[in-house]
Amino acid sequence: MKFTRELPTTIMIRSVSAAGLLIGDIVYSSTIAITSDEVLESWCEKPVTGLQIEDFAGVLATEPEIVLLGTGESTVFAPRELVFAFARQSIGLEVMDTKAAARTFNVLAGEGRKVAAILYV
Repeated sequence: MKFTRELPTTIMIRSVSAAGLLIGDIVYSSTIAITSDEVLESWCEKPVTGLQIEDFAGVLATEPEIVLLGTGESTVFAPRELVFAFARQSIGLEVMDTKAAARTFNVLAGEGRKVAAILYV
């Protein structure tokens, strides 16, 4: 069994509920974008099925190696062209429900990985 220490400056998602995402002592009740270093907050309120690579410009500027897309209570698949656009840039795009994305984000950020997440509430 391998143990890793959480980085003290890493943002961690404390909970996901119908009320929103609890990060630190702040509840975010709308869709947000985050990295392990900062909450980028504003995110377009576009449906997942309408997302395009241009919508991710602010997130991609942080140079993540993987982007997690939490699509709410259930998984909504991203457009195929969006997946291909991420692949062309050699950046992983993983789509899952928001609770799973939050757990995955915490693990990857705790390991010191360059991760970003867009989390729909």
